[in-house]
Amino acid sequence: MTQLRVAIIHYTAPPVVGGVEAVMQAHARLLRSAGHAVTVIAGEGAREALASGTAYVGIPELSSNHPRVQQISRELEQGRVPAGFEELTAHLGKSLRPLLAAADRVIVHNVFTKHFNLPLTAAIFRMLDSGELRRCIAWCHDFTWTSASSRSKVHLGYPWDLLRSYRADVTYAVVSRRRQLELAGLLGCPAERIRVVYNGVDPETLLGLSAEGLSLISRLGLWESDLVLLMPVRITQAKNIEFALQVTAALKHQGLHPKLIVTGPPDPHDARSWEYYQSLLELRRTLQVEQEMRFVYESGPQPGQPLTVAAEVIGDLFRASDVLFMPSHREGFGMPVVEAGLAGLPIFCTAVPAADEIASGEVNLFSADAEPQAVAASLAKWAENSATHRLRRRVRQTLTWDSLYRTTILPLLEEQAT
Repeated sequence: MTQLRVAIIHYTAPPVVGGVEAVMQAHARLLRSAGHAVTVIAGEGAREALASGTAYVGIPELSSNHPRVQQISRELEQGRVPAGFEELTAHLGKSLRPLLAAADRVIVHNVFTKHFNLPLTAAIFRMLDSGELRRCIAWCHDFTWTSASSRSKVHLGYPWDLLRSYRADVTYAVVSRRRQLELAGLLGCPAERIRVVYNGVDPETLLGLSAEGLSLISRLGLWESDLVLLMPVRITQAKNIEFALQVTAALKHQGLHPKLIVTGPPDPHDARSWEYYQSLLELRRTLQVEQEMRFVYESGPQPGQPLTVAAEVIGDLFRASDVLFMPSHREGFGMPVVEAGLAGLPIFCTAVPAADEIASGEVNLFSADAEPQAVAASLAKWAENSATHRLRRRVRQTLTWDSLYRTTILPLLEEQAT
């Protein structure tokens, strides 16, 4: 898609704290990351609080807290249209017109359905009527006309009816299917005319990921996977990594999209360690799980350049993974079991001392001599039966902001090109 100039309008913007402001911030970040030019237009806000590279234009009278707006709103809530309504509507139109004329897409949050600044709503309607405003997306989070707490603040007639007036020249977006049906009923239009775009989550912020960890996780493809098995171990024969590869192949054969991650490097000073590593690469090719099994050592930002990571990044991988997998032949202790306990990861492992002496009864034990297919079946059964895992998988695959941008937000912007 060619670079777009996108204007985002709301009463307030970050650093003001609120649900809509958080969505605006996410949209601005996504659009900027995709190479689009973004301008946020609001009554309160600051450029420094917005996603990097986002422009900010402040028009004080866009804020519902502006004294002039508040005075007019008080009278409107009583069913009276004050004399200053038309003057403020004209002023807002004059202020917005040059900004919106330069935009390829205009995203308007809540102004089409909330009563907080009706002169602003009227100004936008007039620009639509005149054809000065095109390719407009009304992002409707809340609706005054159907709200038990604010329905009394609107009345029959102009300008209140603007908040329940359907426009064929506007694309409507809501945040849930329930809101879709509610808005369709309010506007008297088919529900399919209203697009559902869920709010997303930002794994980097929510999971406290470092920039290096986030980059590595993205390269490894963890967000797209069905089941992420973490082996925070060095590449030595005692770790039984060949068994883990066979389990991964069995999971793939069962129709899952697994990911096995081994965090440690081979020992470059130990010929046996390097030979073992090379044998694992060959086994990976033979089992056809090159994409499903990855060594952190081979997953640096520069192809062919070995990667080792600090403990903080290993912590990132713990938070992004689903299961600690530890099929070791032998361990003096088995520290990853304890670490997984603190991180809240389910544990599938052999009877290493940490599992046997500390986590007994709290882990899923199997023998190092078990059939890989049987262990894979146990993992698959756990993944299917765990409601927590099923929801986590669904969210990371479909409800991160980056995923939503690809599947719903970008198509919505492209649809506006027609």
